[in-house]
Amino acid sequence: MLIEGTLRWEVTEDCPWDLLLALGLRDLAGLDAVCEEDVPRGIPDIGRISTSGIDMAQLEAQWRGWWAGLIRRETRPFISQVRPPHFAVFDRALELQELVYRGYDRAMGWAKLRRFEYLRAVERRHHPLEDVYRMVQQRQFELRRQSSSFRLDLTVLPVARTGAWVVAPDTVVVSESLRDDASAFRDWLHPVVIALV
Repeated sequence: MLIEGTLRWEVTEDCPWDLLLALGLRDLAGLDAVCEEDVPRGIPDIGRISTSGIDMAQLEAQWRGWWAGLIRRETRPFISQVRPPHFAVFDRALELQELVYRGYDRAMGWAKLRRFEYLRAVERRHHPLEDVYRMVQQRQFELRRQSSSFRLDLTVLPVARTGAWVVAPDTVVVSESLRDDASAFRDWLHPVVIALV
């Protein structure tokens, strides 16, 4: 996780394992069509698996509950609780547990590759969150005061559309394509900083 800020404000950036895994499993099950408002379909396409015998309405509700617990940094488990062979974390979400049994290896392989790609992209940036720091400093100078207290968590995910989605208080999913385009990212971030500072 990347962190920038002071005692008054903090911006973090990450591409968490469990969110990649959840995105991969959602897409494998074909739930992206009904859950796209959360975030668009992941790329590259992970394909589909059979969901025969799974109650799709229950699966959607269980997946949304899992996603809601993962998306915010303060409710996301520090260490992934999705562990084979039994996936006990889903003992009360049996449709989701069945999906994980069927798609875990494929989703985990996809997530590992996406996480590796994210880390490589971070390595290519000289100072990954330097733009954020400079924008906050510039805004404080313009206002002639310290920043208001705020926190902004940026979750970078490999999704099919370029953009950013507010998914929870203080939490924004940013597409990998937007994050990798330094100029477009600054253009998107500038009004956010103005509003927060």
